[in-house]
Amino acid sequence: MEPRLVGPGPYRATRLWNEIIELFRAGMPLRKHRCRFKSYERCFKASEAVECLHELLGSNQNFGPEVTRDQTVKLLKKFLKNHVIEDIKGRWGKEDFEDDGRLYRFPPSSPLKSYPKKPSCGKEVIKFPDWNEARAGPSQEHIPVKSVAMNSEMWYKRHSIAIGEVPACKLVFRRELTQTNIEEIWKSMTLSRLQKVLGLDSLDEVLDTKLVNSKHIVQNVYNVNKQGIVTLEDKSKELPHWILSAMKCLVNWPSCSDLKQPTYSGFERDVFKTIVDYFSQMKEPLLTFNFFDIFVSVLGLLQKPSKAVEALQISCLLLPPENRKRLQLLVRMMARISLNQDLPRLSESVRTRTLMVQAFSRCILCSKDEIDLDELLAAKLVSFLMDNYQEILSVPSALKSSIEDHVVHLQRVQIKYAGSDSDAALPPPSFCHQITSGEFEYQRATGSQEPLAALLEEIVRDKEISVKDKKKKLKQFQKSYPEVYRVRFPSPETEAMVFPEKTKQKPPILMWALKKPFQPFHRTRSFRM
Repeated sequence: MEPRLVGPGPYRATRLWNEIIELFRAGMPLRKHRCRFKSYERCFKASEAVECLHELLGSNQNFGPEVTRDQTVKLLKKFLKNHVIEDIKGRWGKEDFEDDGRLYRFPPSSPLKSYPKKPSCGKEVIKFPDWNEARAGPSQEHIPVKSVAMNSEMWYKRHSIAIGEVPACKLVFRRELTQTNIEEIWKSMTLSRLQKVLGLDSLDEVLDTKLVNSKHIVQNVYNVNKQGIVTLEDKSKELPHWILSAMKCLVNWPSCSDLKQPTYSGFERDVFKTIVDYFSQMKEPLLTFNFFDIFVSVLGLLQKPSKAVEALQISCLLLPPENRKRLQLLVRMMARISLNQDLPRLSESVRTRTLMVQAFSRCILCSKDEIDLDELLAAKLVSFLMDNYQEILSVPSALKSSIEDHVVHLQRVQIKYAGSDSDAALPPPSFCHQITSGEFEYQRATGSQEPLAALLEEIVRDKEISVKDKKKKLKQFQKSYPEVYRVRFPSPETEAMVFPEKTKQKPPILMWALKKPFQPFHRTRSFRM
């Protein structure tokens, strides 16, 4: 049986569990063994199982070569607990598997797990701003967005009034977005992008969108320092100073700026143990229980690193700001310690990088309900985080620009022509509000007339079109916007000034037309026959 890549989607952990069991049952050699003067058919030693499963996990693209032998033993313990394997006497249910010579076998029944039926959390409809809802009071802070100055040339090009005929149109005047409106837009567009990157038809099976706090997304994007680290408004949620000092000590070893130089051997190991103990006592992992499934789904994209990086960038924006900041500081510390050649080894048995993954993977990612592949999945994710932490834990610039442009688009006064689509350069809003004919006429008369006046002035000053075409355009504009036209041309005289009359010149006198003065007819004597 060939291993296959388990991509993102619902129940990925369960699918991986079943995949590994099928591969293990198909690849584990079964032989005849003797124990206490008795022979047992189709069984295997514990050490043989560890060897086979470790090789299988290391060559599987869903897990990779960083899986350790110790992690393999822990997985076999869970196999014994869940009756994937049993000892030669048929006993199972405890995690007392050891890497030794005891004999085990496969049970006759299939140990594959069925897919759990999650309680429906209901689809949350992301509400777009309702322009009629009451204003939610003054905003405490303003989200910086790109300002777009619309000059007459841009309006001219966009609406093409001076190029073609002017169809019937109306002004759509939108009021200012509130802070709540902007946060809702950020949540909606962020989740939409995450769904697209993961390639899923819906996020419902991997994420309860009701648990996503739109304020957290906005704070994680804009409340950052020069290094891109989140700044917290509530200082009580910051890491303790002594933990930050310990982390800096190991990162900058042997130049400890916050601590005096140690005077005893093993000081660096004591500092490391202090950091591990602090993060291990947290009640919830940094990636939170609520987002476990979404991060496990992202692991299915690791064969496409650029896609995986973008998916993790967006997923980490959903975290509470205090969790995101701790994750940024912790993963950066882990990566730098792994590369610090001057730091003595923190363990005699494992490499420093492997130690970092083993020590902190569970405090970064784990499930609220015990899942059998928790440790392997967390180790895979943490390894990828360490290798790409600078990109993953930064704000995705493309997403930020897209949302800011959309916010500006929603705030802009627009001209809507009958039968034409909205601005194709930006995504059209998926909402509208019906108004009465009286309200429309009022908006048409009292709305922003400045852009229309600029357009009219463009037509007047355009020297590229003929006088005939210019008169035609002005007549069309006067019919569509009589109020604006009347302001520019209050009298026929002002209108006539646009087309000054040319003085008629008399044709020149031709030389051939000059003749002798007319001579009167004189009667002459006639000749008679």
